[in-house]
Amino acid sequence: MVSSKTLVIVPTYNEVANITDVIQRLKFATSDVDILIVDDNSPDGTGAVADSLIDSRTHVLHRSEKGGLGPAYLAGFHWGYDRGYEYFVEMDADGSHQPEEVIRLIAASAGNDLVLGTRWMPGGSVVNWPISRRLISRFGTRYASLALGLSFRDLTSGYRLLSRRLIQDIFDSQLTTIGYGFQIEIVRIADSHERVIVEVPITFVERVAGSSKMSRKIVIEAWRKTTIWGLQRMVNRR
Repeated sequence: MVSSKTLVIVPTYNEVANITDVIQRLKFATSDVDILIVDDNSPDGTGAVADSLIDSRTHVLHRSEKGGLGPAYLAGFHWGYDRGYEYFVEMDADGSHQPEEVIRLIAASAGNDLVLGTRWMPGGSVVNWPISRRLISRFGTRYASLALGLSFRDLTSGYRLLSRRLIQDIFDSQLTTIGYGFQIEIVRIADSHERVIVEVPITFVERVAGSSKMSRKIVIEAWRKTTIWGLQRMVNRR
C-alpha cells in the first residue's frame, strides 16, 4: 500500500553530483509525497547513490540503458500507476526544478488533470540563463503554442503534475517522442481528451554541476514533431 497519493518521478542519467541534494530537499519540503528515482544505468554511479537514498518514501527503478526522457517517465508512470498513486509529478534531477516548489503543483491539483510549472508567466522566472537561451526557449514554446492552437505559456516545461486519469490517457495513446518533445506531446494529449490544464509559476535555476542532456537531436525531434502535429491540425480543420 502506498504511503502517499502523490509520486514524484525523478529520471536520472549521470547526476551523481546532484541527486542526493535534490532528494533530500524534496523530502524536507514535504512529508506528503513518495519519490521514485528512475536511473538509466548511469555510468557515473548515480544508480548506486540512488540506492543509498532508499527508505519508506524513496524508491529506485533501474533501467538497463539510456533510453531518453520520455521512456524513463513512462516507466515511472507504469510503476506508480500499478501501485495506486493518484497524482504524478515530473521533476528534473539536476537541481533546476526547485524541490520546495512542488507544493505549488500539489496545491493546484484539485480538480485539474495537468498542472504546468511555468517559467514564462507572472511570478515565474529563470536564473542564470543567457539571453540567447531565454529567447530560444520562449520562441520554442511560442512556436508550439501557435502550431497546436494551445494558449499555454510553457509547453516544454518539465516540472508538472499529472492526474491518474491523464496517465491512463497517455497509456492509451501512441506516443512518438522520446526527448523534450515528450512534454509537448503530453499537453497535446491532455488537450485532445479535454482534460483540465492550469499553470502555476516556478523559478527555474540553471544547473551548477554536471552536464546538460539537451542536444541538437532532441531539439530537432521536438521541432519536427510539433510541425507535423501542426500540419495535421490544419488538415483536420478543413
